[in-house]
Amino acid sequence: MSQVKGIPGGERRPSGELESTILAALWAAGTPLTPGQVQGAIGAQLARTTVTTILSRLYEKGTVTRTRAGRGFAYTPTEDAPGLTARRMHSELQKEQDRSTVLARFVSQLTDEDEQLLRDLLDGEAR
Repeated sequence: MSQVKGIPGGERRPSGELESTILAALWAAGTPLTPGQVQGAIGAQLARTTVTTILSRLYEKGTVTRTRAGRGFAYTPTEDAPGLTARRMHSELQKEQDRSTVLARFVSQLTDEDEQLLRDLLDGEAR
């Protein structure tokens, strides 16, 4: 098993797990946080440089904004969790040329409740 700097035990985390954890901390705070504050909020044994790197990547993706805070930055999410999920879904759909098939397969895998919710949303009955 390879050692991964900044992660206790050296195990690799699933892709996107740290980003999700950091975003959850930012959403919970409801106010801009510095990397040090994020590090404290997540309670993980991650190096501050690791947190800073992840925040920088989120900034490059447009997922967070940043403002000057002393010599560094404080970060704020650009959208709430449902908005981010919707943006990711839209981004994935944009990657496909056969959008019809992708949407058909997506809908075919919905639960009955989610399918009804989608129908209501498309009919303008739910929000």
